[in-house]
Amino acid sequence: MKRLVLAAMVLAFASNPATAESIRIGTEAAYPPFNFLDESGNVAGFDIDVGKEICKRAELDCTWIPNEWDSIIQNLIAGNYDAILADVTINDERKQTVDFSHPYFPPDPSQYLRLADKPVDFSKLAGFRIGVQGATVQAAWLTTNLGDANTILTFDTTDQALADLNGGNIDLMLAEGSYIDETAKGSNGTLVSDGPKIPIGDGAGVVLRKSDDALELKVNTAIDAMRADGTIDALISHWFPEKGAPPFFAN
Repeated sequence: MKRLVLAAMVLAFASNPATAESIRIGTEAAYPPFNFLDESGNVAGFDIDVGKEICKRAELDCTWIPNEWDSIIQNLIAGNYDAILADVTINDERKQTVDFSHPYFPPDPSQYLRLADKPVDFSKLAGFRIGVQGATVQAAWLTTNLGDANTILTFDTTDQALADLNGGNIDLMLAEGSYIDETAKGSNGTLVSDGPKIPIGDGAGVVLRKSDDALELKVNTAIDAMRADGTIDALISHWFPEKGAPPFFAN
């Protein structure tokens, strides 16, 4: 699917808008609490708060552009925006086509989500229907490691996978651990995170075109300062209370 833009919201954070560099930032806006649309239709979430602070420190005039997940990197490469903040996992495959900033979210093992009244024996994971958002590192991992023994079903969004899990159409859902923990927490006991924690990737970074070295330097400088002064730890604590106390990055 190649539908480009669902909406665009202009948010300026530079201290001197008249001289600030203008950039456009793509985000999925459908993966809470990382990124979503609030009740007013504005982008919100952890990724957005990180992006606002990067824009402020780097003196960037930033426009947010929601874009469907499955084409989000393609549209960056095509020039439809200049960076992506959408909890994109850093891995070697993606590095072949795009650059990543320094991580702004630490490596986060993936976990399974299941209905609380339907326990699963993870010692022999076979014959199950496992849902996952398509074009993710989790989808690639499942296909490679469990695809022969289980039915892997991909969805356009995590919300669609979650709806099928709640409806009994799939037995398990795999996603990033922080998303799974927060989803289970908000389910009033109907959902639980379970099974092994699966390390995939090297955390999340801002995605940039390989040709945009100057912008990458500005973004990295801002992220390094935000990690050093505790700003990113504070944002993680705010949006992901289940992760416990900072620091969240290994020294």
